[in-house]
Amino acid sequence: MTSTPAILAERVRQTFGEVVALDGLDLEVEAGSVFGLLGPNGAGKTTLVRILATLLRPSAGRVRLLGHDVVAEPLAVRRRIGLAGQFAAVDAELTGRENVEMVARLYRLTGAEARRRASDVLERFGLVEAADRRVSTYSGGMRRRLDLAAGLIGRPPVVLLDEPSTGLDPRSRQELWRIVDELHREGTTVLLTTQYLEEADRLAQQIALVDRGQIAAQGSPAQLKSAFGGNVLSVRIADPADIVDASAVLADMGADEQPRVDAADGEIRFAVADPASSAEAIRRLDARRLPIAAVELQRPSLDDVFLALTGRPVGDEQTGRSHDQEAA
Repeated sequence: MTSTPAILAERVRQTFGEVVALDGLDLEVEAGSVFGLLGPNGAGKTTLVRILATLLRPSAGRVRLLGHDVVAEPLAVRRRIGLAGQFAAVDAELTGRENVEMVARLYRLTGAEARRRASDVLERFGLVEAADRRVSTYSGGMRRRLDLAAGLIGRPPVVLLDEPSTGLDPRSRQELWRIVDELHREGTTVLLTTQYLEEADRLAQQIALVDRGQIAAQGSPAQLKSAFGGNVLSVRIADPADIVDASAVLADMGADEQPRVDAADGEIRFAVADPASSAEAIRRLDARRLPIAAVELQRPSLDDVFLALTGRPVGDEQTGRSHDQEAA
């Protein structure tokens, strides 16, 4: 641990023509922590990662990584980071092993050390059997795993993972989580952007909810959920075709918002101040002869917190052209 933040962003602004991707964003990430940036597509997460990786120069503001300015000292920053983006950046004409060893040599590792570390990360990500095949023969999920392996081979002090679970099967995602836990135990700083609530909740000690280029809220998962206040009532309707009628019956029961409706699953969720609201919901639906599959009083999820702060769940995309697509 060090007193110098691993990442410090101060009033960072990024524009692409008339599109504002980051709007005066402030962020401080403690060294040795796993920090999650949670938000929908277009919120500005990838734009910030590109700035941190020196791939994009901010329009305004200041960003430092381990004390080094990303604009004034880009080479020093690049030597201290590992990066895995949303899309696998691997050479399809090389083998998996050649891709990973090439990145190791860019970290100035000796040939012997590069080969040793390549074997280690290929084994970690279940790519040993395919290691000596051309990447052009890999599936999309295998390419994502190879890209992650290459990003970790240099054992940098700061690792930037931009939606790393995209394209991974459940087994590979669990392996990724295990590796992030290992990096944390070793003192590596990990900045993780994600739309997966479970991923942020499981891995990050601190989470920032990003919305429209700004930090809407920040804290530990427990702090964010406790700030929501109260509980969430989940009502699952037996027949999803009844969801419209059921949501109308329960519309005025929410403590501070309209119910959140998932038509596909037949679920209605809303914040409640009184735990006895579950009995009232059952009484109302029974009076209208709307069969219920389940009623459950739950602690709020990160998605509930984000919805309360922004008016939409994390998975929703913003209308119009995505800010992060502008940065691509």
